[in-house]
Amino acid sequence: MRVKDVKKVVLAYSGGLDTSVILKWLQTTYRCEVVTFTADLGQGEELGPARDKALLLGIKPENIFIRDLREEFVRDFVFPMFRMNALYEGQYLLGTSIARPLIAQEQIRIAEEVGADAVAHGATGKGNDQVRFEIGYYALKPDVKVIAPWREWELTSRTKLLEFAEANQIPIAKDKRGEAPFSVDANLLHSSSEGKILEEPWDAPDEMVWQRTISPMEAPDSPTEIVVEFERGDAVGINGRRMSPATLLTELNALGKANGIGRLDLVENRFVGMKSRGCYETPGGTILWQAHRAMESITLDREAAHLKDSLMPRYAEIVYNGFWFSPERRMIQAMADESQHSVSGEVRMKLYKGNVIVTGRRSPNSLYSMKHVTFEEDQGAYDQFDAQGFIKLNALRLRLGAMAGRRGGAL
Repeated sequence: MRVKDVKKVVLAYSGGLDTSVILKWLQTTYRCEVVTFTADLGQGEELGPARDKALLLGIKPENIFIRDLREEFVRDFVFPMFRMNALYEGQYLLGTSIARPLIAQEQIRIAEEVGADAVAHGATGKGNDQVRFEIGYYALKPDVKVIAPWREWELTSRTKLLEFAEANQIPIAKDKRGEAPFSVDANLLHSSSEGKILEEPWDAPDEMVWQRTISPMEAPDSPTEIVVEFERGDAVGINGRRMSPATLLTELNALGKANGIGRLDLVENRFVGMKSRGCYETPGGTILWQAHRAMESITLDREAAHLKDSLMPRYAEIVYNGFWFSPERRMIQAMADESQHSVSGEVRMKLYKGNVIVTGRRSPNSLYSMKHVTFEEDQGAYDQFDAQGFIKLNALRLRLGAMAGRRGGAL
């Protein structure tokens, strides 16, 4: 891309070393007007310093955007994903993946507000985030120009970044002058740690890696009991108190943290082809996932539940790979949302030393019939003799196979 091709760029800006270097690099390399966008997704960091640093680097006040997206994040991205019970490779609750389409969406909104013709991000050329950001950009603004500095510049090491920062009078936090032990990404749903001391999958993670949960071994010796209330598949309250989506997830995070819930040490398959090791903490999300499954267990029809479960891995892969805005995700989402009309009620749980233990569930829409399932007298609700024909009909193809010499399911 030629320098003259870009007039104004919106940069996804955290205020950290990497994106501050990128900001200056854009100014000196592309010689374009830079607009910074910082999203508050509940990462737990003060965002004022990002504004101050952008001003220090010459960004006009009207070109600095800091937006609180916590409610939108949980309501429009996290909750829809949890209606599908999404788990990538059977374990990962997609905490980083689900934040990227919202950041991309807001970047494009700002680009259109200020008349920018380009967007930029700080994702490296090895990871998934470059794909997630850029697919989001193109889905929302097909003609947008994308600048990915890590794929273009020659600042290929921490030393070179620091040298560039010092040469251009970019403030450097003292802890950034040494080698960071690992990189961290956080939002209201989770925290992830990767790289450096975590790259060897045989080495156990140091306790300092875990930032959002106490150790399960140090958690209280008595369980914490909670009741989570649902309406149409979304959590709406805890222990009788109604809350907004972001407030509810914040409360679940605090409960999960205090009980050592939500740690995951995972080797996963990146979309770009390599395996990587990450340590994830999703305290509130782990509780929410278990609660939602329990709520569905008494309200969702068997075949509807099994169909959802069969499509869940595909949905999780779509989100992980960055295709949130794709037609296939929207199609599966429509099915998931349709299934949630009756998923309302309460789930009682105990939180204890890293465990989420469901102890009760109830719903006005429950499909659980005591008179049909009881081992006591059912007053004729279920005729057990009917099971004989049911079994024989289901066994018919196996009986015919055995008669033809194919016993035990032989082909």
